[in-house]
Amino acid sequence: MKNPFIPRKIKFKAWNSESKLLMRLNSIECSKGELFRKNHVLLQFTGLLDKEQEEIYDMDVLLIYSEKFLVFWNADQNGWYFSALDKLEESTPFLGNNAARMKRLGSFFELN
Repeated sequence: MKNPFIPRKIKFKAWNSESKLLMRLNSIECSKGELFRKNHVLLQFTGLLDKEQEEIYDMDVLLIYSEKFLVFWNADQNGWYFSALDKLEESTPFLGNNAARMKRLGSFFELN
C-alpha cells in the first residue's frame, strides 16, 4: 500500500523591519518550538499558488479584477483566510479555488 501521508513543504519569507526589505531566509532560529528571526516578521507559505503559479505567502496582497485582498492566518479559525483590503473585518476561508482566480501583487509590507 502506498503511504497516504505526504508532508507539506513549510517555507518562509521574511520582512526585515530594519532595512524594510522582503527576503528569503537561509536560516531561522527556533526556541522551544517557536520559529523566529530577530528584527524580521516571518511570512509562511500558504501552500497555494496564484493563477500564474506564483507562491502565495501570509500577508500577500492579491488581485481579482480591480479589487485587492489580503491573505492572513486566522488563529481563531485555525486556517488561512482572505479579506478585501477595504473590508478587513469580513473574511473568507482561503482555498485553492480562490487562489486560482487571483494574481499576487506583493507583500502587504512592500506595498504600504
